[in-house]
Amino acid sequence: MSVWALKPDEIVEERFTLGPISRTDIVRYQGASGDFQPIHHDEPFAKESGYDAPLVIGMYPAGAASLWAAQQFGISTVRETRIRWSGRVWPGDVLTGVAKIEDARGSSRWLSMAVSNQRDETVLTLRMRFVRDDPK
Repeated sequence: MSVWALKPDEIVEERFTLGPISRTDIVRYQGASGDFQPIHHDEPFAKESGYDAPLVIGMYPAGAASLWAAQQFGISTVRETRIRWSGRVWPGDVLTGVAKIEDARGSSRWLSMAVSNQRDETVLTLRMRFVRDDPK
């Protein structure tokens, strides 16, 4: 079934997954994004800052989840993205997301998704709006 056919409160069948996130994934994302903060790759720096390990850059899972959602509806249909971070992500974490249709009106769809780690802790929520041209 097309995600465009889903009605409000219906769950998208496919699930978002990411991980286990490696330190190499983190460093690759740092290179791509230009965010070279040592808290994300430098173990001694992270420990001196009070963490057990470097933190995963928040935009890495947010970007991956946004891309997954955009691919469900078609990248050209993305109109709005809202992200809220609510937990830290660590090397080794495996993230999963369950998405549902929040609103469906005409050619517009709002999708909401909660992304959780393997401990079932929500680390971010995502809300996106998609609009497609109505075929005539």
